[in-house]
Amino acid sequence: MDITSILGVIIGTVLIVFVGIGPDKLGNFWDGPSVAIVLGGTIAAVIASYPFGRLKTLLKHTKILFQGKKYNIGELVDTLVEMAQLARQNGLLALEEKANEIDDMFFKQGIMLIVDATEPEEVRTLLESDVDAMVSRHEDCIGIYQMLEAKAPAFGMIGTLVGLVNMLKNMNMDEGGASDIGPAMATALITTFYGCVLAHLIFSPIGAKLKVRNDEELLYKQIMIEGILAIQAGDNPKFLREKLVTFVSQKERQKLLDPDAVSKGKKGAEE
Repeated sequence: MDITSILGVIIGTVLIVFVGIGPDKLGNFWDGPSVAIVLGGTIAAVIASYPFGRLKTLLKHTKILFQGKKYNIGELVDTLVEMAQLARQNGLLALEEKANEIDDMFFKQGIMLIVDATEPEEVRTLLESDVDAMVSRHEDCIGIYQMLEAKAPAFGMIGTLVGLVNMLKNMNMDEGGASDIGPAMATALITTFYGCVLAHLIFSPIGAKLKVRNDEELLYKQIMIEGILAIQAGDNPKFLREKLVTFVSQKERQKLLDPDAVSKGKKGAEE
């Protein structure tokens, strides 16, 4: 489980409340109409921009934010190398039974394509088209949060302008209006505060985290595609492993190429 999203919001809130505002002055920063203008206006703008079919996917994003590391590249590489060995020994048809054990439908589809002797170019085209469609769906979802990030400060400014107009309209020097300028101005500026907090502490981090999750899945499927095509081409399993680990960082590469050496190194350090 990945708790960084919650942790970040908590840290940001604590710093704003206890370091910036001060708990004893927190009441100065509450204004119901300002909340309605910023939050309600932002949500209304997004609803007006997207069909309900796309908006209902927002409920699924909570699970994605907290799901943690879902894609195990080391396990995927091991599986592909094992399949490569099996294919070299018994032929591609031997992978059909192995494919039936795979839960990942994308992976299973790719293996069945090479078992059915589909041309490599067609296999790549089909799988990459699937990945492109996935990325497009993910970018649409991320775009919703990018719009929320942009609209929250805008409606904060709208609320500020509404407050300033009302303040100026109600000014009356003969009835002590000048003494009310400070409180009225503070109330008007609260909406800008709300908009900035929502944009940069809530919506922007969610969009960024979804982008990270998209990149993780994209890398996972790119490795999968290259592995499937290498199996079809009859690549040597050892060469296949070395080829696939080029997609990851040097540190991860060492673990994937020689996991036993890494574990021995850890034991030696502990001793």
